[in-house]
Amino acid sequence: MEINDLIPHIESLIFASDKALTSLEVTEHINNAFGFMEDKIVLDQVESALEGIREKYASEFYPFEVRQSGGGWQFLTKKDYHKTIAQLNGDKFLKRLSAAALETLSIIAYKQPVTKGEIEAIRGVSSDYAVQKLLEKELIVITGRNEALPGHPLVYATSKNFMDYFGINSADELPKIKEVLADQVIEPTVIKDAMGGAQYETEADGDTMTDVAEIEEEEVMLSVSENGELVEKEEEDNEETE
Repeated sequence: MEINDLIPHIESLIFASDKALTSLEVTEHINNAFGFMEDKIVLDQVESALEGIREKYASEFYPFEVRQSGGGWQFLTKKDYHKTIAQLNGDKFLKRLSAAALETLSIIAYKQPVTKGEIEAIRGVSSDYAVQKLLEKELIVITGRNEALPGHPLVYATSKNFMDYFGINSADELPKIKEVLADQVIEPTVIKDAMGGAQYETEADGDTMTDVAEIEEEEVMLSVSENGELVEKEEEDNEETE
């Protein structure tokens, strides 16, 4: 079967499937559908066809695309239309995870498999409610028990829905912690000194640098008047030098 003949069959499979399909699953389904053929479809043919399908729907002409998410290939609406289709499901797509749920989910994603005790040791607070909400949203699953710990506590890990939710195929695709920190830009904090110049205090080491260009030519000193008011006073010419 030629690639051009193969493409519409693969498109129909991905479109009709209620879950993401891997390349191997697509290959198996195609061969089952055309069992009468002597020459079986191989994985390389399917992957070539999938690449052509991906490029086809990447065009601006289509409001959806075909890409790998949640461990396999899916038809997904492009992000420009998310608010439009969100109306079909009410507030379901518009609800966001709370800060506590995000913290808990992040710990599970990076430390999985992990127990609730280990999560709470990192967060420093009880995580019962956050874990329960993540289970209800099917973003995490219970994978078993830790037989090495007293009481054999439950062990949690991220689910396939988690990968689908964040558009990844495995937890290995999560950004590394160092990469996340590297993207943070440290902005200097501007501090106005008493002489009119601007000092910049960086968060990295706390050192300050004075912008000499902004210091006024005439230095100004602050003093307290008899009434307790803060006033500016020109520096006396006969000020003693060290």
